Amino acid sequence: MDWGMKNRLSRLIQRDGRAMFLPIDHGYFQGPTTRLEEPGKTIAPLIDYVDGIMLTRGVLRNCVDPAINKPIILRVSGGTSMARRDELDQEGIITSVKEAVRLNASAVSMSVFVGAPGEHQTLLNLARLVDECEEYGIPVMAVTAVGAELEKRDARYLALASRIAAEIGARVVKTYYCEEGFEKVVKGCPVPIVIAGGPKVDSELEVFRWVYDALQKGAIGVNLGRNIWQHDHPVAMAKAIRAIIHENATPEESQQIFNAAKSESKV
Repeated sequence: MDWGMKNRLSRLIQRDGRAMFLPIDHGYFQGPTTRLEEPGKTIAPLIDYVDGIMLTRGVLRNCVDPAINKPIILRVSGGTSMARRDELDQEGIITSVKEAVRLNASAVSMSVFVGAPGEHQTLLNLARLVDECEEYGIPVMAVTAVGAELEKRDARYLALASRIAAEIGARVVKTYYCEEGFEKVVKGCPVPIVIAGGPKVDSELEVFRWVYDALQKGAIGVNLGRNIWQHDHPVAMAKAIRAIIHENATPEESQQIFNAAKSESKV
Protein backbone atom coordinates (compact mmCIF):
# COMPACT_ATOMS: atom_id res chain seq x y z
CA MET A 1 0.00 0.00 0.00
CA ASP A 2 1.41 3.40 -1.02
CA TRP A 3 2.20 6.07 1.57
CA GLY A 4 -0.63 8.32 0.38
CA MET A 5 -3.21 5.56 0.75
CA LYS A 6 -1.87 4.67 4.21
CA ASN A 7 -1.90 8.31 5.26
CA ARG A 8 -5.48 8.89 4.19
CA LEU A 9 -6.70 5.71 5.87
CA SER A 10 -4.83 6.64 9.06
CA ARG A 11 -6.68 9.94 9.20
CA LEU A 12 -10.00 8.12 8.96
CA ILE A 13 -9.33 5.04 11.09
CA GLN A 14 -7.85 6.10 14.41
CA ARG A 15 -4.88 4.58 16.25
CA ASP A 16 -7.19 2.28 18.21
CA GLY A 17 -8.43 0.78 14.95
CA ARG A 18 -11.86 2.37 15.36
CA ALA A 19 -13.75 5.08 13.49
CA MET A 20 -16.81 7.28 13.90
CA PHE A 21 -18.05 8.86 10.68
CA LEU A 22 -20.91 11.33 10.32
CA PRO A 23 -22.80 11.16 7.01
CA ILE A 24 -24.69 14.26 5.94
CA ASP A 25 -25.04 13.27 2.27
CA HIS A 26 -28.75 12.43 2.48
CA GLY A 27 -29.78 15.47 0.46
CA TYR A 28 -28.29 14.07 -2.74
CA PHE A 29 -31.43 11.97 -3.19
CA GLN A 30 -33.77 13.10 -0.38
CA GLY A 31 -33.50 16.87 -0.77
CA PRO A 32 -33.64 19.10 2.35
CA THR A 33 -33.97 16.31 4.92
CA THR A 34 -35.45 17.26 8.30
CA ARG A 35 -32.79 18.87 10.52
CA LEU A 36 -30.37 18.84 7.61
CA GLU A 37 -31.92 21.83 5.85
CA GLU A 38 -28.81 23.87 6.72
CA PRO A 39 -25.95 21.34 6.78
CA GLY A 40 -23.34 23.76 8.10
CA LYS A 41 -25.41 24.51 11.19
CA THR A 42 -26.18 20.81 11.70
CA ILE A 43 -22.57 19.69 11.80
CA ALA A 44 -21.03 22.67 13.62
CA PRO A 45 -21.65 21.38 17.18
CA LEU A 46 -20.81 17.77 16.22
CA ILE A 47 -17.47 18.12 14.43
CA ASP A 48 -15.36 17.71 17.57
CA TYR A 49 -16.84 14.27 18.30
CA VAL A 50 -16.47 12.56 14.91
CA ASP A 51 -13.50 11.18 12.98
CA GLY A 52 -14.73 12.08 9.51
CA ILE A 53 -17.67 13.60 7.62
CA MET A 54 -19.31 12.08 4.54
CA LEU A 55 -20.96 14.57 2.20
CA THR A 56 -21.29 15.77 -1.40
CA ARG A 57 -19.12 18.34 -3.13
CA GLY A 58 -21.95 20.89 -3.21
CA VAL A 59 -22.44 20.83 0.54
CA LEU A 60 -18.69 20.74 1.17
CA ARG A 61 -18.07 23.82 -0.98
CA ASN A 62 -20.98 25.88 0.27
CA CYS A 63 -21.57 24.82 3.88
CA VAL A 64 -18.28 23.68 5.42
CA ASP A 65 -15.49 25.92 6.71
CA PRO A 66 -12.31 25.19 4.68
CA ALA A 67 -10.36 25.35 7.95
CA ILE A 68 -12.09 22.19 9.17
CA ASN A 69 -9.62 19.74 10.70
CA LYS A 70 -11.62 16.59 10.05
CA PRO A 71 -11.11 14.29 7.04
CA ILE A 72 -13.71 14.34 4.29
CA ILE A 73 -15.35 11.29 2.72
CA LEU A 74 -16.71 12.60 -0.56
CA ARG A 75 -19.91 11.04 -1.90
CA VAL A 76 -19.35 10.59 -5.64
CA SER A 77 -22.39 8.55 -6.72
CA GLY A 78 -25.91 9.77 -7.35
CA GLY A 79 -28.27 10.74 -10.13
CA THR A 80 -31.47 9.41 -8.55
CA SER A 81 -34.09 10.81 -6.19
CA MET A 82 -36.93 9.88 -3.86
CA ALA A 83 -39.30 11.21 -6.53
CA ARG A 84 -38.67 7.92 -8.39
CA ARG A 85 -38.13 5.44 -5.57
CA ASP A 86 -38.18 2.43 -7.86
CA GLU A 87 -35.07 3.79 -9.61
CA LEU A 88 -32.88 4.42 -6.57
CA ASP A 89 -30.55 1.64 -7.70
CA GLN A 90 -29.75 3.41 -10.96
CA GLU A 91 -26.98 5.59 -9.53
CA GLY A 92 -24.00 6.66 -11.59
CA ILE A 93 -20.74 8.48 -10.83
CA ILE A 94 -21.48 12.20 -10.49
CA THR A 95 -18.15 13.53 -9.20
CA SER A 96 -14.71 12.89 -10.70
CA VAL A 97 -11.69 11.64 -8.83
CA LYS A 98 -9.80 14.78 -9.91
CA GLU A 99 -12.50 16.79 -8.17
CA ALA A 100 -11.98 14.70 -5.04
CA VAL A 101 -8.27 15.53 -5.21
CA ARG A 102 -9.03 19.25 -5.65
CA LEU A 103 -11.29 19.12 -2.62
CA ASN A 104 -8.62 17.33 -0.57
CA ALA A 105 -10.88 14.37 0.20
CA SER A 106 -9.43 11.64 2.39
CA ALA A 107 -11.74 9.05 0.79
CA VAL A 108 -14.64 8.75 -1.62
CA SER A 109 -17.85 6.79 -1.22
CA MET A 110 -20.43 5.33 -3.56
CA SER A 111 -23.41 3.00 -3.28
CA VAL A 112 -23.70 -0.49 -4.74
CA PHE A 113 -27.07 -2.22 -5.04
CA VAL A 114 -26.45 -5.94 -4.93
CA GLY A 115 -29.54 -7.94 -5.86
CA ALA A 116 -31.34 -4.97 -7.41
CA PRO A 117 -32.02 -4.41 -11.12
CA GLY A 118 -29.21 -1.85 -11.17
CA GLU A 119 -26.68 -4.21 -9.60
CA HIS A 120 -24.51 -4.66 -12.71
CA GLN A 121 -24.17 -0.94 -13.38
CA THR A 122 -23.31 0.00 -9.81
CA LEU A 123 -20.74 -2.78 -9.41
CA LEU A 124 -19.00 -1.80 -12.64
CA ASN A 125 -19.06 1.82 -11.45
CA LEU A 126 -17.34 0.70 -8.25
CA ALA A 127 -14.67 -1.16 -10.21
CA ARG A 128 -13.93 1.86 -12.39
CA LEU A 129 -13.86 4.15 -9.36
CA VAL A 130 -11.43 1.88 -7.52
CA ASP A 131 -9.14 1.71 -10.58
CA GLU A 132 -8.93 5.49 -10.79
CA CYS A 133 -8.70 6.13 -7.07
CA GLU A 134 -5.86 3.67 -6.63
CA GLU A 135 -3.80 5.80 -9.05
CA TYR A 136 -4.24 8.77 -6.73
CA GLY A 137 -3.92 6.88 -3.44
CA ILE A 138 -7.52 7.59 -2.41
CA PRO A 139 -9.47 4.89 -0.53
CA VAL A 140 -12.95 3.98 -1.73
CA MET A 141 -15.73 3.22 0.74
CA ALA A 142 -18.48 1.09 -0.78
CA VAL A 143 -21.95 1.59 0.66
CA THR A 144 -24.07 -1.57 0.44
CA ALA A 145 -27.37 0.17 -0.24
CA VAL A 146 -30.74 -1.55 -0.44
CA GLY A 147 -32.94 1.30 -1.61
CA ALA A 148 -36.49 0.85 -0.37
CA GLU A 149 -36.12 -2.92 0.14
CA LEU A 150 -35.35 -2.91 3.86
CA GLU A 151 -36.17 -6.60 4.24
CA LYS A 152 -32.83 -7.37 2.59
CA ARG A 153 -30.96 -6.45 5.76
CA ASP A 154 -30.20 -9.99 6.88
CA ALA A 155 -26.78 -11.55 7.42
CA ARG A 156 -26.79 -13.61 4.24
CA TYR A 157 -27.50 -10.62 2.01
CA LEU A 158 -25.17 -8.24 3.87
CA ALA A 159 -22.34 -10.79 3.76
CA LEU A 160 -22.83 -11.20 0.01
CA ALA A 161 -22.89 -7.46 -0.70
CA SER A 162 -19.96 -6.67 1.60
CA ARG A 163 -17.75 -9.43 0.22
CA ILE A 164 -18.44 -8.43 -3.37
CA ALA A 165 -17.57 -4.80 -2.60
CA ALA A 166 -14.31 -5.88 -0.96
CA GLU A 167 -13.47 -8.25 -3.82
CA ILE A 168 -13.88 -5.41 -6.32
CA GLY A 169 -11.41 -3.32 -4.32
CA ALA A 170 -13.18 -1.15 -1.77
CA ARG A 171 -10.85 -0.30 1.11
CA VAL A 172 -13.75 0.10 3.57
CA VAL A 173 -17.32 -1.18 3.44
CA LYS A 174 -20.33 0.53 4.95
CA THR A 175 -23.16 -1.91 5.61
CA TYR A 176 -26.11 -2.41 7.90
CA TYR A 177 -26.09 -4.11 11.27
CA CYS A 178 -28.20 -7.21 11.76
CA GLU A 179 -28.81 -8.78 15.15
CA GLU A 180 -28.39 -12.38 14.00
CA GLY A 181 -25.25 -13.43 12.19
CA PHE A 182 -23.48 -10.09 11.97
CA GLU A 183 -20.20 -11.72 13.00
CA LYS A 184 -20.42 -13.79 9.80
CA VAL A 185 -20.80 -10.62 7.75
CA VAL A 186 -17.59 -9.24 9.26
CA LYS A 187 -15.69 -12.52 9.05
CA GLY A 188 -16.47 -12.85 5.36
CA CYS A 189 -15.33 -9.33 4.50
CA PRO A 190 -11.53 -8.88 4.23
CA VAL A 191 -11.65 -5.09 4.67
CA PRO A 192 -12.89 -2.98 7.61
CA ILE A 193 -16.64 -2.61 8.09
CA VAL A 194 -18.49 0.41 9.47
CA ILE A 195 -22.19 0.18 10.16
CA ALA A 196 -24.92 2.38 8.78
CA GLY A 197 -27.59 3.75 11.06
CA GLY A 198 -30.71 3.09 9.07
CA PRO A 199 -34.00 4.71 10.13
CA LYS A 200 -34.11 6.98 13.16
CA VAL A 201 -35.28 5.08 16.27
CA ASP A 202 -37.08 6.25 19.39
CA SER A 203 -34.77 4.85 22.07
CA GLU A 204 -31.19 6.01 22.60
CA LEU A 205 -30.39 2.79 24.44
CA GLU A 206 -31.50 0.78 21.41
CA VAL A 207 -28.91 2.59 19.28
CA PHE A 208 -26.21 2.17 21.92
CA ARG A 209 -26.90 -1.56 22.15
CA TRP A 210 -26.61 -2.31 18.45
CA VAL A 211 -23.55 -0.11 18.04
CA TYR A 212 -21.89 -1.91 20.95
CA ASP A 213 -22.89 -5.34 19.64
CA ALA A 214 -21.62 -4.56 16.14
CA LEU A 215 -18.23 -3.61 17.54
CA GLN A 216 -18.07 -6.75 19.65
CA LYS A 217 -18.72 -8.74 16.49
CA GLY A 218 -15.94 -7.10 14.50
CA ALA A 219 -17.08 -3.80 13.01
CA ILE A 220 -14.51 -1.01 13.40
CA GLY A 221 -17.06 1.74 13.89
CA VAL A 222 -20.08 3.55 12.56
CA ASN A 223 -21.27 5.86 9.82
CA LEU A 224 -24.33 7.21 11.61
CA GLY A 225 -26.32 10.26 10.56
CA ARG A 226 -30.00 10.49 11.40
CA ASN A 227 -29.72 8.80 14.79
CA ILE A 228 -27.38 11.62 15.75
CA TRP A 229 -28.35 14.85 13.98
CA GLN A 230 -32.10 14.17 13.88
CA HIS A 231 -32.12 13.52 17.62
CA ASP A 232 -33.39 16.24 19.94
CA HIS A 233 -30.00 16.11 21.68
CA PRO A 234 -27.45 15.45 18.89
CA VAL A 235 -24.33 16.39 20.87
CA ALA A 236 -25.31 14.07 23.71
CA MET A 237 -25.82 11.25 21.19
CA ALA A 238 -22.46 11.95 19.55
CA LYS A 239 -20.65 11.91 22.90
CA ALA A 240 -22.32 8.66 23.98
CA ILE A 241 -21.65 6.83 20.70
CA ARG A 242 -18.07 8.06 20.63
CA ALA A 243 -17.59 6.60 24.11
CA ILE A 244 -18.68 3.18 22.85
CA ILE A 245 -16.32 3.34 19.88
CA HIS A 246 -13.21 4.86 21.40
CA GLU A 247 -13.58 4.21 25.14
CA ASN A 248 -15.20 0.76 25.04
CA ALA A 249 -18.16 2.02 27.03
CA THR A 250 -21.08 -0.37 27.51
CA PRO A 251 -24.58 0.63 26.37
CA GLU A 252 -25.53 1.35 29.97
CA GLU A 253 -22.45 3.52 30.51
CA SER A 254 -23.21 5.34 27.28
CA GLN A 255 -26.74 6.00 28.46
CA GLN A 256 -25.26 7.67 31.54
CA ILE A 257 -22.96 9.76 29.34
CA PHE A 258 -25.95 10.73 27.21
CA ASN A 259 -28.02 11.69 30.23
CA ALA A 260 -25.21 13.82 31.67
CA ALA A 261 -24.59 15.59 28.38
CA LYS A 262 -28.31 16.15 27.93
CA SER A 263 -28.53 17.73 31.40
CA GLU A 264 -25.53 19.96 30.70
CA SER A 265 -27.18 21.27 27.54
CA LYS A 266 -30.15 22.48 29.61
CA VAL A 267 -28.03 24.47 32.05
